[in-house]
Amino acid sequence: LILIGGFVQLLAGFLAFRKYDHLGGAAFLTFSALWSSYGATRIIAAAWNSEGFTAGSIAFLVLNAFLIILASSFNVVLLCMTLAMELLAVCFLLFTLENLPLPFEIVMLIIFSIICFYGATASLANCMFGKDLMMMGPPLFTVESSKKDTKDPPPCLCPKSHCTSGLRTIADLLNTGAVCGVPTDTVYALAASCRHPEAIEKVYRIKDRPQEKPICIFISNLDQLRAASPPISPLLWEFMENVYPGGIGCIIQKGEWLKKLGVGAGYSRVGTQDSIMIRVPDLTVLVHLIDMTGPLAITSANPSGEVDSTHHNMVISRLGHKLEGVLCDGESDEVVASTVVNCTKIDESGITIIREGCIPAVKVMQIFESVKNR
Repeated sequence: LILIGGFVQLLAGFLAFRKYDHLGGAAFLTFSALWSSYGATRIIAAAWNSEGFTAGSIAFLVLNAFLIILASSFNVVLLCMTLAMELLAVCFLLFTLENLPLPFEIVMLIIFSIICFYGATASLANCMFGKDLMMMGPPLFTVESSKKDTKDPPPCLCPKSHCTSGLRTIADLLNTGAVCGVPTDTVYALAASCRHPEAIEKVYRIKDRPQEKPICIFISNLDQLRAASPPISPLLWEFMENVYPGGIGCIIQKGEWLKKLGVGAGYSRVGTQDSIMIRVPDLTVLVHLIDMTGPLAITSANPSGEVDSTHHNMVISRLGHKLEGVLCDGESDEVVASTVVNCTKIDESGITIIREGCIPAVKVMQIFESVKNR
């Protein structure tokens, strides 16, 4: 019976730790140790010196006193178990001093056994089924929860990417000239509508980005580009079909065809005077967003010169006070930005890697050589 009781407490403690209930786990493991020690002492005390057990019982009393204080902020059952454990530790101490009344011991063991049986059973059942099937009671103190309730609100709108309403919220903001943080298939980015040049100017101010550094545009698919009829050679079309969608941005010749693409008033604020980088992202939520807004001016969501943002919390904490919204999508798929390829002279001298990012330069060149040979 002693071994079974100790094993049940040990199992309950292990499951509590698996649920990240560190106090519950520590309490059950302590109870298991004391339960086993108490039973073992009762059996073998005659052959052992009781001074060590006396010191051990005092240590249990002190340790369990701290558990009582902590248990009061968790639930009623755990608090009752720690109180019963304290009384049992007193029995342990009295027994080692040979001054334990038998009726007191019997009553304490019965009370402790009932509470422990219910607590262990409730912990096992609730952990196994992931629901509160057996009531554990409310905490007596809720100081921690009151602190959480006073948490500061985010500095901007932060809708979830998996919600249609969240996507519409960010799309509406972008369509009215706002700047928002958005997830991409690489790292998080700042987005502005290409129809609002003042929003693109705001991106430069938010990032403290040098004016000579051009901003690229994102489109949702290559069919949009075909509909704009840019003067692109068959080799470049073939190369784009092999790298889009994905983490490669192609720099191509700029022209009036961009206005047909939907760039609009932001024509002079994206790319350089002669060229522009276009990318088709491989992220469903961003593609849907672009379908709702048209082409977006995109740059990484970090202060100029600092590391890229790989989680929406990084964007909110670093730039949220300067943005109208952040589309929250959790961890980014990559930790570095896209690879940038200059394709303006693809027919004459091939391609040039401007920046190596998430796609290795070797792989990009392999794709180009394969396309060119075909």
